[in-house]
Amino acid sequence: MGLARNLSLAWTGLRNYAVGRPFSVSFEVTHCCNARCKHCHLRGMIDEERASPARFGELCRALAPVVAQISGGEPLLRHDLEEIVRAFRVADRAPMVAITTNAALLRWERYLSLREAGVDELSISLDYPDERHDEFRGLPRLFERIRDLVARARGAGHSGLLLCCVVQSDNLRLLVPLAELAHAWGIKVNFSCYTMMRTEDRSFMLTPAQTDELEQEIVPRLMTLRAQNNNVLTSPHAWRNMIRYFRDGRMPGCRTGTRFLNVNPDGTLSPCGLIITRYADQRALREQFAANNTCDRCYTSMRANCEKPASRMILDNLAALRMRSARPAAPPPAG
Repeated sequence: MGLARNLSLAWTGLRNYAVGRPFSVSFEVTHCCNARCKHCHLRGMIDEERASPARFGELCRALAPVVAQISGGEPLLRHDLEEIVRAFRVADRAPMVAITTNAALLRWERYLSLREAGVDELSISLDYPDERHDEFRGLPRLFERIRDLVARARGAGHSGLLLCCVVQSDNLRLLVPLAELAHAWGIKVNFSCYTMMRTEDRSFMLTPAQTDELEQEIVPRLMTLRAQNNNVLTSPHAWRNMIRYFRDGRMPGCRTGTRFLNVNPDGTLSPCGLIITRYADQRALREQFAANNTCDRCYTSMRANCEKPASRMILDNLAALRMRSARPAAPPPAG
Protein backbone atom coordinates (compact mmCIF):
# COMPACT_ATOMS: atom_id res chain seq x y z
CA MET A 1 0.00 0.00 0.00
CA GLY A 2 1.20 3.48 -0.86
CA LEU A 3 1.79 6.42 1.45
CA ALA A 4 -1.54 8.10 0.67
CA ARG A 5 -3.43 4.90 1.46
CA ASN A 6 -1.57 4.33 4.72
CA LEU A 7 -2.21 7.91 5.81
CA SER A 8 -5.92 7.49 5.03
CA LEU A 9 -6.05 4.28 7.07
CA ALA A 10 -4.29 5.97 9.99
CA TRP A 11 -6.54 9.03 9.88
CA THR A 12 -9.67 6.87 9.65
CA GLY A 13 -8.53 4.87 12.66
CA LEU A 14 -7.97 7.99 14.76
CA ARG A 15 -11.31 9.47 13.72
CA ASN A 16 -13.22 6.26 14.40
CA TYR A 17 -11.59 5.92 17.81
CA ALA A 18 -12.78 9.43 18.68
CA VAL A 19 -16.36 9.21 17.38
CA GLY A 20 -17.21 5.58 18.11
CA ARG A 21 -17.21 4.21 14.60
CA PRO A 22 -15.92 0.65 14.11
CA PHE A 23 -12.33 -0.14 13.22
CA SER A 24 -13.33 -3.37 11.53
CA VAL A 25 -16.58 -4.54 9.97
CA SER A 26 -17.00 -8.14 8.90
CA PHE A 27 -19.37 -8.37 5.96
CA GLU A 28 -20.66 -11.95 6.11
CA VAL A 29 -21.88 -11.99 2.52
CA THR A 30 -23.23 -15.56 2.83
CA HIS A 31 -23.77 -18.14 5.56
CA CYS A 32 -23.43 -20.96 3.02
CA CYS A 33 -20.23 -22.97 3.23
CA ASN A 34 -18.60 -25.76 1.26
CA ALA A 35 -16.56 -27.02 4.23
CA ARG A 36 -17.44 -29.08 7.30
CA CYS A 37 -15.02 -27.64 9.85
CA LYS A 38 -15.13 -29.40 13.21
CA HIS A 39 -15.09 -26.15 15.18
CA CYS A 40 -17.87 -24.41 13.19
CA HIS A 41 -21.64 -24.74 12.81
CA LEU A 42 -21.88 -23.22 9.31
CA ARG A 43 -21.93 -25.88 6.59
CA GLY A 44 -23.78 -26.66 3.39
CA MET A 45 -26.04 -24.55 1.21
CA ILE A 46 -28.98 -22.73 2.80
CA ASP A 47 -31.76 -20.49 1.56
CA GLU A 48 -30.96 -16.93 2.53
CA GLU A 49 -31.74 -13.40 1.53
CA ARG A 50 -28.67 -11.68 0.10
CA ALA A 51 -28.03 -7.98 -0.19
CA SER A 52 -26.72 -6.65 -3.48
CA PRO A 53 -23.14 -5.43 -3.95
CA ALA A 54 -24.49 -1.88 -4.15
CA ARG A 55 -26.23 -2.28 -0.77
CA PHE A 56 -23.05 -3.62 0.84
CA GLY A 57 -21.23 -0.61 -0.62
CA GLU A 58 -23.75 1.77 0.94
CA LEU A 59 -23.30 0.11 4.32
CA CYS A 60 -19.52 0.25 4.04
CA ARG A 61 -19.63 3.98 3.33
CA ALA A 62 -22.05 4.58 6.22
CA LEU A 63 -20.01 2.54 8.73
CA ALA A 64 -16.68 3.85 7.37
CA PRO A 65 -14.38 1.19 8.91
CA VAL A 66 -10.62 1.05 8.65
CA VAL A 67 -10.88 -2.59 7.55
CA ALA A 68 -13.75 -4.06 5.53
CA GLN A 69 -13.48 -7.81 5.95
CA ILE A 70 -15.49 -10.00 3.58
CA SER A 71 -16.30 -13.33 5.20
CA GLY A 72 -18.96 -16.00 5.56
CA GLY A 73 -19.67 -18.89 5.45
CA GLU A 74 -17.46 -19.13 2.42
CA PRO A 75 -17.50 -15.80 0.54
CA LEU A 76 -16.14 -17.30 -2.69
CA LEU A 77 -19.50 -19.03 -3.14
CA ARG A 78 -20.80 -15.62 -4.21
CA HIS A 79 -20.22 -15.15 -7.93
CA ASP A 80 -20.63 -11.38 -7.53
CA LEU A 81 -17.79 -11.11 -5.00
CA GLU A 82 -15.72 -8.91 -7.30
CA GLU A 83 -18.62 -6.48 -7.52
CA ILE A 84 -18.80 -6.32 -3.73
CA VAL A 85 -15.08 -5.58 -3.59
CA ARG A 86 -15.44 -2.79 -6.15
CA ALA A 87 -18.30 -1.33 -4.11
CA PHE A 88 -15.93 -1.09 -1.11
CA ARG A 89 -12.70 0.04 -2.72
CA VAL A 90 -11.79 3.72 -3.03
CA ALA A 91 -8.45 4.58 -4.63
CA ASP A 92 -5.83 5.75 -2.08
CA ARG A 93 -8.44 5.77 0.71
CA ALA A 94 -9.69 3.56 3.51
CA PRO A 95 -10.96 0.92 3.95
CA MET A 96 -8.47 -1.86 3.61
CA VAL A 97 -10.38 -4.70 1.88
CA ALA A 98 -9.70 -8.25 3.07
CA ILE A 99 -11.32 -11.60 2.31
CA THR A 100 -11.33 -14.55 4.72
CA THR A 101 -11.62 -17.88 2.89
CA ASN A 102 -10.96 -21.59 3.25
CA ALA A 103 -9.41 -21.32 -0.27
CA ALA A 104 -10.99 -24.50 -1.66
CA LEU A 105 -12.51 -22.39 -4.46
CA LEU A 106 -9.60 -19.98 -4.79
CA ARG A 107 -8.17 -20.87 -8.18
CA TRP A 108 -5.38 -18.72 -9.59
CA GLU A 109 -7.70 -16.96 -12.05
CA ARG A 110 -10.12 -16.05 -9.25
CA TYR A 111 -7.27 -14.80 -7.12
CA LEU A 112 -6.13 -12.48 -9.92
CA SER A 113 -9.70 -11.34 -10.55
CA LEU A 114 -10.23 -10.43 -6.89
CA ARG A 115 -6.91 -8.62 -6.67
CA GLU A 116 -7.74 -6.66 -9.80
CA ALA A 117 -11.11 -5.74 -8.30
CA GLY A 118 -9.30 -4.19 -5.33
CA VAL A 119 -8.72 -6.82 -2.63
CA ASP A 120 -5.73 -5.91 -0.47
CA GLU A 121 -5.44 -9.24 1.30
CA LEU A 122 -6.86 -12.75 1.13
CA SER A 123 -6.65 -14.48 4.49
CA ILE A 124 -6.56 -18.27 4.13
CA SER A 125 -7.54 -20.48 7.05
CA LEU A 126 -4.83 -23.03 7.87
CA ASP A 127 -4.91 -24.80 11.23
CA TYR A 128 -2.45 -27.65 10.60
CA PRO A 129 0.86 -27.67 8.68
CA ASP A 130 -0.01 -30.73 6.62
CA GLU A 131 -2.88 -32.91 5.34
CA ARG A 132 -4.47 -33.05 8.80
CA HIS A 133 -6.01 -29.74 7.74
CA ASP A 134 -8.00 -31.56 5.01
CA GLU A 135 -9.63 -33.92 7.49
CA PHE A 136 -10.42 -31.17 10.00
CA ARG A 137 -12.05 -28.97 7.35
CA GLY A 138 -13.76 -31.83 5.50
CA LEU A 139 -12.18 -30.84 2.17
CA PRO A 140 -9.91 -33.38 0.44
CA ARG A 141 -6.58 -32.09 -0.93
CA LEU A 142 -7.18 -28.66 0.61
CA PHE A 143 -3.67 -28.38 2.08
CA GLU A 144 -2.16 -29.25 -1.30
CA ARG A 145 -4.29 -26.60 -3.02
CA ILE A 146 -3.29 -23.93 -0.51
CA ARG A 147 0.40 -24.86 -0.82
CA ASP A 148 0.27 -24.73 -4.62
CA LEU A 149 -1.61 -21.40 -4.66
CA VAL A 150 0.88 -19.80 -2.28
CA ALA A 151 3.79 -21.10 -4.35
CA ARG A 152 2.29 -19.71 -7.54
CA ALA A 153 1.63 -16.32 -5.95
CA ARG A 154 5.18 -16.21 -4.58
CA GLY A 155 6.59 -17.14 -7.97
CA ALA A 156 4.59 -14.35 -9.61
CA GLY A 157 5.78 -11.78 -7.05
CA HIS A 158 2.40 -11.38 -5.33
CA SER A 159 2.12 -10.58 -1.61
CA GLY A 160 -1.66 -10.51 -1.17
CA LEU A 161 -2.01 -13.79 0.75
CA LEU A 162 -2.03 -14.33 4.53
CA LEU A 163 -2.50 -17.45 6.64
CA CYS A 164 -4.88 -17.41 9.61
CA CYS A 165 -4.78 -20.13 12.27
CA VAL A 166 -7.29 -20.85 15.05
CA VAL A 167 -5.45 -21.73 18.27
CA GLN A 168 -7.06 -24.79 19.87
CA SER A 169 -6.11 -27.78 22.01
CA ASP A 170 -5.23 -30.20 19.21
CA ASN A 171 -2.93 -27.88 17.25
CA LEU A 172 -1.21 -26.10 20.13
CA ARG A 173 2.16 -27.76 19.53
CA LEU A 174 1.81 -27.13 15.80
CA LEU A 175 1.71 -23.31 16.10
CA VAL A 176 5.48 -22.95 15.83
CA PRO A 177 5.67 -25.41 12.89
CA LEU A 178 2.85 -23.44 11.24
CA ALA A 179 4.79 -20.18 11.63
CA GLU A 180 7.91 -21.91 10.28
CA LEU A 181 5.92 -23.27 7.35
CA ALA A 182 4.58 -19.80 6.63
CA HIS A 183 8.16 -18.53 6.58
CA ALA A 184 9.21 -21.31 4.22
CA TRP A 185 6.33 -20.31 1.96
CA GLY A 186 7.30 -16.62 2.12
CA ILE A 187 3.97 -15.60 3.67
CA LYS A 188 2.66 -14.02 6.89
CA VAL A 189 0.48 -15.70 9.53
CA ASN A 190 -2.02 -14.46 12.10
CA PHE A 191 -3.44 -16.38 15.09
CA SER A 192 -6.90 -16.28 16.68
CA CYS A 193 -8.58 -18.03 19.65
CA TYR A 194 -11.00 -20.92 19.42
CA THR A 195 -14.43 -20.24 20.92
CA MET A 196 -17.12 -22.70 21.98
CA MET A 197 -19.88 -20.36 20.83
CA ARG A 198 -20.29 -22.08 17.46
CA THR A 199 -20.54 -25.73 18.57
CA GLU A 200 -20.36 -25.80 22.41
CA ASP A 201 -17.46 -28.26 22.06
CA ARG A 202 -15.21 -27.72 25.07
CA SER A 203 -12.62 -30.24 23.89
CA PHE A 204 -10.90 -27.64 21.68
CA MET A 205 -10.37 -25.22 24.59
CA LEU A 206 -6.89 -25.28 26.12
CA THR A 207 -6.43 -27.03 29.45
CA PRO A 208 -4.61 -25.18 32.27
CA ALA A 209 -1.44 -27.16 31.51
CA GLN A 210 -1.69 -26.30 27.82
CA THR A 211 -2.25 -22.64 28.66
CA ASP A 212 0.93 -22.71 30.75
CA GLU A 213 2.77 -24.26 27.80
CA LEU A 214 1.38 -21.59 25.47
CA GLU A 215 2.56 -18.82 27.79
CA GLN A 216 5.93 -20.20 28.83
CA GLU A 217 7.16 -22.00 25.73
CA ILE A 218 5.16 -21.47 22.56
CA VAL A 219 4.50 -17.72 22.57
CA PRO A 220 8.17 -16.86 23.34
CA ARG A 221 9.23 -19.02 20.37
CA LEU A 222 6.63 -17.34 18.15
CA MET A 223 7.82 -13.90 19.25
CA THR A 224 11.37 -14.90 18.36
CA LEU A 225 10.16 -15.96 14.90
CA ARG A 226 8.22 -12.70 14.63
CA ALA A 227 11.42 -10.74 15.21
CA GLN A 228 13.57 -12.93 12.97
CA ASN A 229 11.26 -13.54 10.04
CA ASN A 230 8.91 -10.53 10.03
CA ASN A 231 5.93 -12.77 9.32
CA VAL A 232 3.95 -13.37 12.57
CA LEU A 233 1.33 -10.62 12.70
CA THR A 234 -0.15 -11.43 16.12
CA SER A 235 1.13 -8.82 18.58
CA PRO A 236 2.47 -9.47 22.10
CA HIS A 237 -0.55 -7.58 23.49
CA ALA A 238 -2.93 -9.95 21.68
CA TRP A 239 -1.03 -13.01 22.91
CA ARG A 240 -1.22 -11.81 26.53
CA ASN A 241 -4.98 -11.48 26.26
CA MET A 242 -5.32 -14.80 24.42
CA ILE A 243 -3.53 -16.48 27.33
CA ARG A 244 -5.86 -14.69 29.75
CA TYR A 245 -8.87 -15.86 27.72
CA PHE A 246 -7.80 -19.50 27.76
CA ARG A 247 -6.85 -19.34 31.44
CA ASP A 248 -10.13 -17.77 32.57
CA GLY A 249 -12.40 -19.24 29.89
CA ARG A 250 -13.79 -15.78 29.26
CA MET A 251 -12.90 -12.27 28.13
CA PRO A 252 -15.14 -9.51 29.54
CA GLY A 253 -15.53 -6.03 28.14
CA CYS A 254 -16.68 -6.84 24.60
CA ARG A 255 -16.84 -3.62 22.54
CA THR A 256 -19.00 -4.80 19.68
CA GLY A 257 -21.12 -2.06 18.19
CA THR A 258 -18.36 0.47 18.74
CA ARG A 259 -14.99 -1.07 17.86
CA PHE A 260 -16.29 -3.78 15.50
CA LEU A 261 -19.50 -5.40 14.24
CA ASN A 262 -20.89 -7.73 11.58
CA VAL A 263 -23.11 -7.23 8.56
CA ASN A 264 -25.38 -10.18 7.75
CA PRO A 265 -25.93 -11.56 4.22
CA ASP A 266 -29.22 -9.64 4.01
CA GLY A 267 -27.59 -6.33 4.93
CA THR A 268 -28.79 -6.12 8.53
CA LEU A 269 -26.35 -5.81 11.44
CA SER A 270 -25.22 -8.28 14.13
CA PRO A 271 -22.88 -7.83 17.09
CA CYS A 272 -20.65 -10.57 15.66
CA GLY A 273 -20.78 -13.73 13.60
CA LEU A 274 -21.60 -15.74 16.73
CA ILE A 275 -24.69 -13.76 17.80
CA ILE A 276 -26.99 -13.17 14.83
CA THR A 277 -29.45 -10.29 15.11
CA ARG A 278 -31.20 -8.05 12.57
CA TYR A 279 -30.48 -4.44 13.50
CA ALA A 280 -31.05 -1.82 10.82
CA ASP A 281 -28.03 0.36 11.64
CA GLN A 282 -25.16 0.87 14.05
CA ARG A 283 -27.14 3.19 16.31
CA ALA A 284 -29.81 0.53 16.90
CA LEU A 285 -27.14 -2.11 17.52
CA ARG A 286 -25.40 0.09 20.06
CA GLU A 287 -28.54 1.18 21.90
CA GLN A 288 -30.42 -2.13 21.90
CA PHE A 289 -27.56 -4.62 22.27
CA ALA A 290 -24.14 -3.16 23.00
CA ALA A 291 -25.32 -0.96 25.87
CA ASN A 292 -26.34 -4.07 27.82
CA ASN A 293 -23.91 -6.61 26.38
CA THR A 294 -22.40 -8.98 28.95
CA CYS A 295 -21.14 -11.66 26.55
CA ASP A 296 -17.57 -12.72 27.37
CA ARG A 297 -17.29 -16.05 25.52
CA CYS A 298 -14.86 -15.25 22.70
CA TYR A 299 -11.63 -13.48 21.93
CA THR A 300 -11.50 -13.66 18.16
CA SER A 301 -8.79 -11.98 16.12
CA MET A 302 -11.16 -9.16 15.24
CA ARG A 303 -11.78 -8.43 18.94
CA ALA A 304 -8.07 -8.74 19.67
CA ASN A 305 -7.16 -6.23 16.98
CA CYS A 306 -9.92 -3.74 17.81
CA GLU A 307 -10.10 -3.71 21.62
CA LYS A 308 -6.90 -2.00 22.65
CA PRO A 309 -5.97 1.18 24.53
CA ALA A 310 -5.26 4.07 22.18
CA SER A 311 -1.50 3.96 22.67
CA ARG A 312 -1.35 0.20 22.06
CA MET A 313 -3.66 0.52 19.06
CA ILE A 314 -1.35 3.08 17.45
CA LEU A 315 1.85 1.14 18.15
CA ASP A 316 0.44 -2.22 17.05
CA ASN A 317 -1.14 -0.81 13.90
CA LEU A 318 2.06 0.96 12.92
CA ALA A 319 3.92 -2.32 13.40
CA ALA A 320 1.26 -4.21 11.41
CA LEU A 321 1.35 -1.69 8.56
CA ARG A 322 5.14 -1.88 8.50
CA MET A 323 5.05 -5.68 8.56
CA ARG A 324 2.38 -5.84 5.85
CA SER A 325 4.31 -3.43 3.67
CA ALA A 326 7.59 -5.28 4.09
CA ARG A 327 8.38 -8.67 2.67
CA PRO A 328 9.00 -11.47 5.16
CA ALA A 329 12.62 -12.41 5.74
CA ALA A 330 13.93 -14.51 2.88
CA PRO A 331 12.69 -18.07 3.28
CA PRO A 332 15.13 -20.95 3.18
CA PRO A 333 15.91 -22.33 -0.29
CA ALA A 334 13.49 -24.95 -1.54
CA GLY A 335 14.97 -28.33 -0.96
